Formats: sequence, C-alpha cells, structure tokens
Amino acid sequence: MVIEDLDASHCPRFQESIEFLGRRWTSAIVRPMFAGPVRFTDLLDAVPHLSSRLLTQRLEELCQAGVVVRRSDDGCLRYELTARGRDLRQVFLAVDRWNGRWNAETPEGQER
Repeated sequence: MVIEDLDASHCPRFQESIEFLGRRWTSAIVRPMFAGPVRFTDLLDAVPHLSSRLLTQRLEELCQAGVVVRRSDDGCLRYELTARGRDLRQVFLAVDRWNGRWNAETPEGQER
C-alpha cells in the first residue's frame, strides 16, 4: 500500500526498513550499484575502510532481502540491484537532497 502522506503512528515495517538501510556500510555498498553491476573488488575499492568480511556479510543480507542478486557472467561474479533495489534510487535521491539542504555546515536548529 502506497501512503501519500506519512502516518504519525508507529509502523514496525517502516522501522525495520530504516534500520536495515541504516546498518553500517549498507548504503555505501548499494550506492555504486545504481550505475550497474559491480564486482566484489570494485565495491571494496569504492568504499574506504570496508573490510572484505563485512562486505561479504552485508552482500549476503542484501541478497536475502531481495535487494541485490549475485550473478556469474563469463566466470566473473558480479552483484547487481534487483527491481526492489533499483526502486531505492528515489530514497537515496531524497536523502541526498535532504543532506544538501541540512548538511553539517548548518548549525543544528537553524534554517538554511
């Protein structure tokens, strides 16, 4: 069900989604995939300070959630977003817009 305006009541599914996307490194792993399929090493290069162990764990979680799929093309393993994952593009764009408006340069509580 699509909600045009946010309901003020607690929604467990919404909370789970926010917590899932907010897990450490998850958004940094998903973001490069908007450009297309990526290899494991590409993701390690794209996300500074991310360990291969944690990348493996997050990719497994993203695959289990139906956000990412793992494919083998000509013997090369690649990760790509599913339709569910590609649908997150609008969420990431909205967060980018929010961040651009309310970045760290603006003291808390002050309007831009």
